[in-house]
Amino acid sequence: MKNKIWYYGLPVLGVLFGLWYVKQAFVDVVYSDYIRLVNSYLPDVWNPRKFFVGDILTRIPLNYGARIINVIFFDYRIRFDQVLGVISLGLSAVLLASYAIKKNIGALWFLCLMAVMFSLNKWEMMINGSGWIHFFAFAGFYYHYLVLERVWTGCQKKGDHRRLLLLPWVLTLAVAGPYCAVYTAVLWLTYGLKAGMVWMKEKRWNKDYLAYAVSSAVPLLLYIWSNSCVIDEPKGIAEVSFTEQLLSTPGYFLRFFIKSFASMAVGVECAEAAFHTNLPYLALGLMVIGSYGAAVVLYIRCRLYEKTVFPLILMGAGILNHVLILLSRWVYLNENYGMSSRYALQFQTGILGIILTFALAGRGMKKGKAGFRGRAAVRAVTVAVTAVILGGNIYTTREELRKAPARAEYCARRAEIALDFENRTDDELRENFEYRTGNPQSGQAVREALTILKENHLNIFR
Repeated sequence: MKNKIWYYGLPVLGVLFGLWYVKQAFVDVVYSDYIRLVNSYLPDVWNPRKFFVGDILTRIPLNYGARIINVIFFDYRIRFDQVLGVISLGLSAVLLASYAIKKNIGALWFLCLMAVMFSLNKWEMMINGSGWIHFFAFAGFYYHYLVLERVWTGCQKKGDHRRLLLLPWVLTLAVAGPYCAVYTAVLWLTYGLKAGMVWMKEKRWNKDYLAYAVSSAVPLLLYIWSNSCVIDEPKGIAEVSFTEQLLSTPGYFLRFFIKSFASMAVGVECAEAAFHTNLPYLALGLMVIGSYGAAVVLYIRCRLYEKTVFPLILMGAGILNHVLILLSRWVYLNENYGMSSRYALQFQTGILGIILTFALAGRGMKKGKAGFRGRAAVRAVTVAVTAVILGGNIYTTREELRKAPARAEYCARRAEIALDFENRTDDELRENFEYRTGNPQSGQAVREALTILKENHLNIFR
C-alpha cells in the first residue's frame, strides 16, 4: 500500500505542479492558434457544416466536443484547455505508475521518470492550451502499449484482444491527429517483431497479430485520405525539395537531427543562453543517441524481451518522432527548430523508455547472467547518463519557473491590447498575438477573431 501511495501520489503532485505553473505563467487571452480556431468555429460551435468537412480527421474530432463545453460553460477560456492538457499529462504518468508497480521499478528510478514526465521543457505545449488534445493522445498511446504489453507477456485480461482491434480506430480517427503516423508505425514494428519471434520458436504464424496490423492500417488510410482534403498553405522558407536541400547542405540535416536529441537533456532556450558553439549541442545530442543504443543493447543482452516490450515500444516511438520532426520541419532552415519546446512531448517518450530499460536491466546484470562481466561499469554508465538527462531537465524546469512571471506579464500586455484592439493597427495585432507573423493579412485575422469574441462576450470579453 505504501508503494502504491508513492507511485500514484507523484503523478498527482505532478499535476498540481503543472496547474500551478500555468496559473503563474499565463493570463487568459486568446493568441496564436486560437485566432484560427475562433475564426473557424465560433460563435456557432454547433454548426454541422463546420464539423462534417473532408479534412475532419486532421482537425481531431474530440476537439469539437471540448470546444462546445468550453464555450457554453466557461465562455471559451484558455484555462479550460490548459487544465485538460495537464490532467492528460497526469493520466500518462498514472499509466506509467501502474507499469512501474507491476515491474517493481525502484522508487528512485520512478522519481526520475516523473521528473522527466513533468519537466517544463514542455512549457510551450502546456501554456498553449490548443494542444491539450496531444497530451491526451499520448495517454491513449501509452494505454494501448500497455494492453499490448499484457498480450505480449501472456498476461492478457478479458477483452484485451478486442481492445487491440478497436483502439487504433478510436485513437487514430478521433484523438491522435498527425501523431497517428508514428503511433501506427510503432504498432506495426511491434506486431512484426512478435510474429517473427513466434515463427522462430513455434514455426507458425500468429494470425492475431496480422489482424491487429490490419486494424491499425485501415484507420491510418482513412486519416491519409482526410489529410488529402486539406488546403495547403505555405510552410517554412525553403524553396527547394528535400533531396535538393540534402545534397546542397547535408551538414544542416545532420546537425538538425542531433540537436533535436540534445533538447531532451536541456531545453532550447537554456541551451541558446549557455552554448555559443555547436560543440555542446552535438555532444549532448550524441550522448542521448548513445543512450538509445546502450538501452537497446541492454534490452537484448538482459533478454528483457522475454518479460516486457513496453520500454522498447517507447524507445521506438521516440526515435521515429525525431525522424518525423526532421522530415517535416527541415523546411524552416533553422537547425535549432527541432529543439523547440513543442516537440518535447513527442521526444520524451523515448527517454522514458530508456530510463525504464536501465531500471529493469539493473536487476538482470547479475553474475553469470546475460553475459555481463563489467556490471559495475555498465551500471555507472546508466546512472551517469540518467543523471545528465535528469539534471538537464531540472535545470530547464528551474529556468522556466524563473521566466514564468515575465511570460505572465507579456500575456497581461496582450490582454490590454485585446481590450483596446479597435484602436490598434494590424501590425500591432499581428506582432503581439503571435499569429502567422510572416503573413501581412494575419493582423486582420486577429482583429476578426477579437471582434467575434467581443460580440459574443467570450474569453477576455466575458
